[in-house]
Amino acid sequence: MSVHELANAGMIAAVYTVLTLAAAPVSYGPVQFRISEALCILPVFTSSAIPGLFAGCILANLLGTAMPVDVIFGSIATLIGAFGTYQLRNKGWLSALPPIISNAVIVPFVLRFAYGTDKLIPVMMLTVGAGEILAVGVCGNLLRMALKKHAGHIFGRDTV
Repeated sequence: MSVHELANAGMIAAVYTVLTLAAAPVSYGPVQFRISEALCILPVFTSSAIPGLFAGCILANLLGTAMPVDVIFGSIATLIGAFGTYQLRNKGWLSALPPIISNAVIVPFVLRFAYGTDKLIPVMMLTVGAGEILAVGVCGNLLRMALKKHAGHIFGRDTV
């Protein structure tokens, strides 16, 4: 990883962390809306977003006092989603599907086993999935369309 790519990843991690913590009341729990998840669309433009999103999620979960299981597996859900977005980077709005699916499937199990949430896993899949659809599917795709024209200037030579 070049210094430029590392800097991009670090900036993405910082923005993800700050956005998550700034919206902390709705960023955690069985009904969550992490506006920071809109950034999961960034692997469309730069591969350095993958480690950046992963690191940002780890930091946001650590600083948000998440349980260790949540820090690990919640962050892995974001990593899987970011990698999937990178793989679908040329598929338009479909590139938002991997983070929606990975978080809707993994996070409910994390909530159940890390926090003992009494809600049914299928119900949490719907609530977490709905938050992801809004954050990544709507906000992320709006971000993708806004950055499309200027991605080379924003991410520099690391742009995919």
